[in-house]
Amino acid sequence: MNRKRPVLLPKHERMLQQVGEQFKLARLRRKLSAEQVSERADIGTSTLWRIEKGEPGVALGNYFQVLAALGLERDVLKLAFDDELGRKIQDAELISKKRAPKKKSDS
Repeated sequence: MNRKRPVLLPKHERMLQQVGEQFKLARLRRKLSAEQVSERADIGTSTLWRIEKGEPGVALGNYFQVLAALGLERDVLKLAFDDELGRKIQDAELISKKRAPKKKSDS
């Protein structure tokens, strides 16, 4: 099956490459070879190399497997954690001017 490579903006490609570099540095700091990490993550070494290069076509599950192999699986919980814009939008919708209900007259 021929998979279509995701098209990213150049700045997003650079960000993904930076993430790949961070994965590689984490592996090297632990003095683990690519073969060791790929075996622990149950992925091929070519997939690990693609992750470390920041290639956008690698499945997110593979990234998680590598994080787990490096003992960093909890880092995935940091993704989209500080959603400042989303909170501002939500707060703006909560502050709406609503009138109090009309009082019933005692006739």
